[in-house]
Amino acid sequence: MSALPLNSQNLPYPDPLHPIIVHFVIAMVFFSFFCDVVGYFTRNVRLLEVSFWNMFVAAIAIFMAVIFGQFEAGLANIYAAAQPTLNFHTIMGWSLAAIVVAIAAWRLVIRNRRTQKIPPAYLGAATFLICLMFLQVYLGSKLFWVYGFHVEPVVEAMKRGVSG
Repeated sequence: MSALPLNSQNLPYPDPLHPIIVHFVIAMVFFSFFCDVVGYFTRNVRLLEVSFWNMFVAAIAIFMAVIFGQFEAGLANIYAAAQPTLNFHTIMGWSLAAIVVAIAAWRLVIRNRRTQKIPPAYLGAATFLICLMFLQVYLGSKLFWVYGFHVEPVVEAMKRGVSG
């Protein structure tokens, strides 16, 4: 059995899927937070419902983002300078998956109580989640823009033996 052929980005498919999925998750979590904050201050129950469903879907999709991230990181040409950032990004990814699921579960409990508002403690936890998401976005951006993970010229240079 032979391995799948890799393209110029060192992937067995046309483009990296991790960024596509992860941007979907980021948008869902941020929109959920936005709806919660606006819903909290306006007492708009519909926004709280939108927030719940966004967080619920994000809790499922984040695992796909982490799995594709792990797969694509395994195919990347990793050099010593990038390793600490990749390790931290990986730990943060799995941690965020657990935190998003916990927050979504908390949100489900709040929703099932049929309350017309969400507790301030939940908003505090959601704010903490948003801060962690910003950190994770920074780390992922650094892996792409600074270290060139799955960027064609960097992949080609690594294949020719040039390393950082």
